[in-house]
Amino acid sequence: MTSRRVFLIAAAALTLAGCASMPQKDPIQVTVAGMEGLPGEGMEIRMLVKLRVQNPNEAPIDFSGVYLKFDVMDKTFASGVSSESGTVAGFGETIVAVPVTISVLRMVRQVVGMLDGQPVEKVNYEMSGKLNGGLFGTQRFEAKGEFDLSKLETPPDAT
Repeated sequence: MTSRRVFLIAAAALTLAGCASMPQKDPIQVTVAGMEGLPGEGMEIRMLVKLRVQNPNEAPIDFSGVYLKFDVMDKTFASGVSSESGTVAGFGETIVAVPVTISVLRMVRQVVGMLDGQPVEKVNYEMSGKLNGGLFGTQRFEAKGEFDLSKLETPPDAT
């Protein structure tokens, strides 16, 4: 074997060994655990969104700062940031509170866009954001779904 071929084989082996020794990580799971109202200014609504952050990895995740964005019907509906910091234990979970702002003008635009004469039965939403920092760096998250408005119960007539 030529020295060049030996070098290439050795480099490939080291590269593969390096990849195998890198920590494998699964993405964090984030869900909305709760919401409560906050005081806002004139043309905004403020909510404190409590996120349940689950870490499906062995290594703990340290974070300092959170960003959160909600899109409804493919348009930004609410967003917020928090300087909260903490640790999500390996194979653990924690609650992180993020104040978000909903612009009244955005809300009106959303409602007007939904009132195009067609009945609205499902509303698509997307939640995305990030936890800043830690051993694995920034942890991004995303969740998508839909609210099925047709399954909401209507109150019985009070007649």
